[in-house]
Amino acid sequence: MRSTPSSRPSSTPGGSSFVVALDVGGTSMKGGLVSDSGKVLLSERRPTPRTEGGDAVVAAISDFIGHLAAAGDGEPAGVGLAVPGLVSEHAAIYATNLGWRDVPASAFTTLDIPVMLGHDVRTGGLAESVLGAGRDVADFLFLPIGTGIAGATVIRGEPYGGSSGWAGEIGHTPVFPDGEQCACGQFGCLETYASGASVGRRYSRRAGVEGVRAEQVVTSDDPIAIEIWDEAVEALSLALATYTLLLDPSAIVLGGGLAEAGPALFDPVRTRLVKRLAFRDAPPLIPAALGVDAGMLGAALLGWRAAGRPDLGPGWAVDVRSAPLVS
Repeated sequence: MRSTPSSRPSSTPGGSSFVVALDVGGTSMKGGLVSDSGKVLLSERRPTPRTEGGDAVVAAISDFIGHLAAAGDGEPAGVGLAVPGLVSEHAAIYATNLGWRDVPASAFTTLDIPVMLGHDVRTGGLAESVLGAGRDVADFLFLPIGTGIAGATVIRGEPYGGSSGWAGEIGHTPVFPDGEQCACGQFGCLETYASGASVGRRYSRRAGVEGVRAEQVVTSDDPIAIEIWDEAVEALSLALATYTLLLDPSAIVLGGGLAEAGPALFDPVRTRLVKRLAFRDAPPLIPAALGVDAGMLGAALLGWRAAGRPDLGPGWAVDVRSAPLVS
């Protein structure tokens, strides 16, 4: 198995080569085949068996990659994987939710093709930079707000990982230092107040009602829901003001499930961000363009880079709806 770039991308009949792209999450994996023209040839989901241990997840990924590769005509040019945790191009260094430590890229497939790994959020940021909402700006913060919160700082089109790969953990910046304890052990973290999971959980706890989702809180006129949502917006505006003053981004791209709230999120956050930046203009808040496909499309870009084709991407006219989705 090789993890170095290949000089000969394989081709499907008609000359269109493809890579296997996989976005690995804690509960599910989304994979696909993406051609060198950016066409998503196939898209498929599978559960992530993380409760069975790290080795089981690695085996499931390898099986998924083999399955996707067999669905194409010819051999893939490469494999791109977007995974959580501490990641380098050549290894999944540490991922507590998946039980990984120092797993080499070559362990994820039995195929003799090059493999490249990327951090899940930074890989999504790469896709938004090359193909999505950030393609016309020099640098931006990509902030998907879902079950948790992590960001990707994109500078000159490339996600910045920091000195040791931990850059982007904006979800664990303390916005209310004397606030609630976060699962990470710190107090008052942004994620504790503004993630989708925390909005639903905090309402459920305060109202004494189980199983409330964030979208229900956003649209409710219940005083408790209004208060919970106000605290989420306040926390987010504080974190974004700090980020803006430190790095002066051209834009902030908001994605993830909570961004689907649309104006209910963007309008109040924008208003508060403007007020907090008294002596300078606030950067524009832009909705992410690629949605749940950002990770897989970013993984496709990594796959082409692994195959020695870093030039691919900017000219793509991506339409994920062209791909048959197998659930």
